[in-house]
Amino acid sequence: MSLSQTLQQKLLQKLSPQQIQLMKLLQIPTANLEERLKEELEENPALEMGEDEHDENFNDEPVDEFSNTAEEDEYDRDGSEDEYENIDLSDYVMDGDDDVADYRLRDDNYPESDDKKTIPFKIEASFHEHLLDQLGMLSLNEKDYKIAEQIVGSIDDDGYLRREISSISDDLAFRQNIMVEDEDIERIIKQIQQFDPPGICARDLQECLLLQLRRQQNEGKDVTMAIDVMEKYFEEFTKKHYDKIQRGLNLSDEDLKAVISDIIRLNPKPGGNVGEINKAESYIVPDFFIFNNAGKLELTLNSRNAPDLRISEGYREMLKDYDRGSKKDKRQKEAVLFIKQKIDSAKWFIDMIKQRQHTLLSTMDAIMNYQKEFFLTGDETSLRPMILKDIAEITGLDISTVSRVANSKFVQTEFGTYRLKFFFSESLSTESGEEVSTREVKKILSDLIEGEDKRKPLSDERLTELLQEKGYNIARRTVAKYREQLNIPVARLRKEL
Repeated sequence: MSLSQTLQQKLLQKLSPQQIQLMKLLQIPTANLEERLKEELEENPALEMGEDEHDENFNDEPVDEFSNTAEEDEYDRDGSEDEYENIDLSDYVMDGDDDVADYRLRDDNYPESDDKKTIPFKIEASFHEHLLDQLGMLSLNEKDYKIAEQIVGSIDDDGYLRREISSISDDLAFRQNIMVEDEDIERIIKQIQQFDPPGICARDLQECLLLQLRRQQNEGKDVTMAIDVMEKYFEEFTKKHYDKIQRGLNLSDEDLKAVISDIIRLNPKPGGNVGEINKAESYIVPDFFIFNNAGKLELTLNSRNAPDLRISEGYREMLKDYDRGSKKDKRQKEAVLFIKQKIDSAKWFIDMIKQRQHTLLSTMDAIMNYQKEFFLTGDETSLRPMILKDIAEITGLDISTVSRVANSKFVQTEFGTYRLKFFFSESLSTESGEEVSTREVKKILSDLIEGEDKRKPLSDERLTELLQEKGYNIARRTVAKYREQLNIPVARLRKEL
């Protein structure tokens, strides 16, 4: 087979570094933006916090990361020697020369009011630290203490020991060279199960509840019937087969109600309420705020999304010194080229932050106007069917751009704080041919289940009939799907005595 050369022409889409940077910044929520800024400030010494002096021409319109925002050759420079001969510093040394720098106007005798501001933060012990503190109160020899440490370290955040005893034994043998029998591990587990909170170090839910009931029994409370139910009829209890429990233990309705009352007060996740959980889940930092000002909606962006960034004045001074100098060797030119690249990178990052702000505001403004009735009333049934394509057409952005904005952002209203994805829903046709949001149907379904007689809960078939009576053309399997999405169990499991 002979070798040959051919000329081909291809059309490819190439993402510039600036576009990739914007895509990554868009999907960062406000709570994580500060961490991203710190990373950029550490990597790029030409970027610093302060009053924004970057006065480059900037497009105030929302920017789609898939549109070309810069010329191709701006990002193809590789720092080769050809660039050393033609270094134009006019755009770098002249920026901000007409303005007096902020540090020149600052009086050192009167420090800034923010210098001594302290930011309070929460200090708390983690769940495992709480267990280790109690472990120190046991009288254990060195070997047993190491075994106990291994067991505590194997307990998950819910407070369960889901590792097999044989696996714990293997870990001790291979990692710490401690040979131990399963009986010794079981003995120490029994001791750790006496720790607070009650139910800790259980292998499954049944053991967890029994540990809590036995703790109550030791404290003098009469929970004998509840312990019998958990030991002999645990599966029947979880499936609410109360008639089998009554027949098996010869319980009256009052006795059964007392047993149920004792059990439902127990904690199925004893480790979940101790120590620090997850700050990302514990605290929601809204990206937007919507206020109702006498019937007029006002949208504002969280101030954390608008940090004060500027180009380092020290780096500009370096370029000015180079520009004023007469002797310019290759080493100096390499240093200037490095500084120039860092300043370019800082300018790009500042532009990306600004473009992020405008894109976020534009997208949220479109969502607010589309769902205006909800933001005025807070009634979920007033939500209109809305998909990503609807907002993309209004803003002129790509669907993937809208998706990045909606996936991890929150908006705070007077009715609560919502994830932006909450406002997106498919449509469902009514008997009159009108399209309504599936969110509206789910709200009505939730209200029907909430108002049902818990002694005779509504079946999916009956729920379907009630929704159809209200004019919603819906099938039973769709009702079952919506019920599962709402985390509502079937009728049998909703039954109460």
